[in-house]
Amino acid sequence: MTRSLNHCAAFTGAAELGYQRGVSEFSTLSLQLQAGLAAARDAGVAPAEIDGVIAMSNGSALAEDFVQAFGIRDLRFSAMVPMGGASPVAALQLAAAVIQAGICRHVLLPTGRDGRGGDATARIAQLQVFRGVAEFEMPLGAFAAPQLYAAMARRHMHEYGTRSTDFAEIAVAMRHHASTQPNALMRRPMTIDDHQNSRMVADPLRLLDCCIDNAGAAAVLVSAPDAARDLRRPPVWLMGAAEGHPDSPLSITQRPDLTRLGAAKAADRAFAMAGIGRGDIDVACLYDCFTYIVLCQLEDLGFCAKGEGGPFVRGGALKVGGRLPVNPHGGAMSQAHMVGMNHIVEMVRQLRGEAANQVPGARHGLVSGYGDLGDGSVAILCKDTA
Repeated sequence: MTRSLNHCAAFTGAAELGYQRGVSEFSTLSLQLQAGLAAARDAGVAPAEIDGVIAMSNGSALAEDFVQAFGIRDLRFSAMVPMGGASPVAALQLAAAVIQAGICRHVLLPTGRDGRGGDATARIAQLQVFRGVAEFEMPLGAFAAPQLYAAMARRHMHEYGTRSTDFAEIAVAMRHHASTQPNALMRRPMTIDDHQNSRMVADPLRLLDCCIDNAGAAAVLVSAPDAARDLRRPPVWLMGAAEGHPDSPLSITQRPDLTRLGAAKAADRAFAMAGIGRGDIDVACLYDCFTYIVLCQLEDLGFCAKGEGGPFVRGGALKVGGRLPVNPHGGAMSQAHMVGMNHIVEMVRQLRGEAANQVPGARHGLVSGYGDLGDGSVAILCKDTA
């Protein structure tokens, strides 16, 4: 029988550094160390007291780096989560399980990058691990993520009548939120026409359907319940968490259903663990590497039926004050691309009631991750009510 992780761990620290376009003056290691220190400071935990470090697979610093730099006295657990953009949210499940098992009291989840890994050579090297893509698709010119994901978006349009303007609604909502987010990189307002007039990247995905590329870092600290109650900030509790992997995980084109992501397998498990329904979610931070991925997640997470994502997002439904506020920080499309860790930071701030674009009365939130060719991760959080 599976043991629930509901309320077995709390978010006690959250931090992000200033994001920037181009290359940072700091190394990836330095950025992640700075973010980790800031998260510990936010919680009021001495860095040496951290006893668990979960690194991500995107060129992350290693646990040993933190042991040396922070003077950690007794590191009891270390791991790396290899799920691309699904890694940070998937790592929450792992951190909670380690805490529930009594192994650790304070687990740090850092991520960051210095902006030097965005060239075409690096991206091609990353795709080599997907052997089906490397052997059969890359020789035909499919090198970039928009090319790989465009097939999913086009199939959804074919099956369900989804429009490019539906994707535009998502991009406009993200930019609307970023326009009043102090640390967002893309703050100039955007219209549906702006989206429709942006150049095509990989049909049907346009330039403004794509996330941005940047340097920076973010981190969260997850703590045991007895430790969380005595710290600087009111804890934000983990209620449910799960990860899921799509059918044919190594090649999108070979899936029986191109419009179904790994999140579809994780969603019901996360909600069952949390003991709440979709209607209880006040705010969502959904991984938004591309507008289509947001639309597809809304369906696969159960906020609307498959094929109804287009109508669901129309009319500003994703803006604060709309049907389901999504990414009040601007997301990876307009705030910054930090492999989804900034989405977790935003959710913690929303549930503390201290976000820049605060959703009034937010009590329950959902944060998702999307990685590689369709891996999905889901976490449901709630504010402290004690």
